[in-house]
Amino acid sequence: MIIVHEAGHLLAARAFKVSIETFSIGFGKPIFNKVINGINYRISWLPLGGYLRMKGENPDDPDIHDEGAYQSKAWWQRALIAFAGPFANLILALFLFVISFMLPQKLEDQVPVIQSATGRWTQIFVPGDSLTTVNGKSVRGFSDALSKLSPKTNNTLSLRREGRSIRLNIAASDVDSLISSLRPQAKAIVGDITPGYPAWRAGLREKDLITAIDSVQINDWYDMRERITESRDGDVLVSIQRGDSLLTRHIILEENVLYGSQKMIGVTQYMPVRYSESYSPVQALKIGSLSTLNMIIMNYYGLYKLIQKPETLKSNIGGPVMIVSMSQSIGQKGFSALLMFFAGISIMLLIMNLLPIPILDGGHIFFCLIEGIIKRPIPLRVQDIAQRIGFFILMFLMVYAFYADIEKLLLRLIHR
Repeated sequence: MIIVHEAGHLLAARAFKVSIETFSIGFGKPIFNKVINGINYRISWLPLGGYLRMKGENPDDPDIHDEGAYQSKAWWQRALIAFAGPFANLILALFLFVISFMLPQKLEDQVPVIQSATGRWTQIFVPGDSLTTVNGKSVRGFSDALSKLSPKTNNTLSLRREGRSIRLNIAASDVDSLISSLRPQAKAIVGDITPGYPAWRAGLREKDLITAIDSVQINDWYDMRERITESRDGDVLVSIQRGDSLLTRHIILEENVLYGSQKMIGVTQYMPVRYSESYSPVQALKIGSLSTLNMIIMNYYGLYKLIQKPETLKSNIGGPVMIVSMSQSIGQKGFSALLMFFAGISIMLLIMNLLPIPILDGGHIFFCLIEGIIKRPIPLRVQDIAQRIGFFILMFLMVYAFYADIEKLLLRLIHR
């Protein structure tokens, strides 16, 4: 992903006839370098990013007025060169999403058995109804059944109730209401555990059955979730059945930055139904494009909420240790899931690099836009001070991410 990012800068720079001096993956002393067509390609010992060194890149370079110097180019050309790196990450993310949807998806689902309905649907469905077919197609899981309902045409739905087969007609106008009304049966069994979050630090594992919260018995996943999200305390006592063992864990609750003050521990439901599905190239392009757009919007929204609540930074920041942990966890779900994870990281590189922080691409673009508005370069002294501030901000975030990673990892090891 770093190679693609820097390659974006390189291609844009070459398009505007800027001379390239160094293309480096990593920082510091090189452990490998090779000069090709006048460009020193290198791999450096500190693998925390990369850079493209262009001729006359810094305002105080003596050759900024030479032919092929970066600073000799128009402000909009320099802005496009800076933007090309994040844009390359966007293209990579879209490509990875599309490829992942074309590959067999290992999907997880709940059993197609209804636990409850709301509103007028309580007169039609009863707990224990088992969905069997939708529009003549057999259903594999609960979400699979709902996805087969069409909001454009009338639907037929078959279910079994106490050994009897029942056939229902669902109008197209009622599909959205039905989908939001039904809940599947779901025991309070832990599925995915997000690395770095409270449940992960407390040592919870997949398939742990949560039997009680603060000594109050849990009946199902919804009951467990309600007691956690609405807890007025900063922590909960979680009772767990793991095989033949009964365990208890004190778990400190954290706020979900996307949902205001709602509490969470960082687990998802265990999905007992497993099946595979793949999409045609056209479908994959459509879904991949929507997934890319959705992830960009959600990340910017999350960043906005994080700025509103900076005290949640520690629990929401992650570095290389968390990336490795999440890669290992997601990799178990298959190659397509891993591609989606890498697409997400590529989008994060896009978003972080476009922040208007000096030394990042967003900072360079910001300076270029100001130059375009005021019709003259920003004074060198101002640029130098801003670059130093940006460097210290970046170093602080890196050190803080490492610190947060190591602390979370140690807590996880303690509770093993």
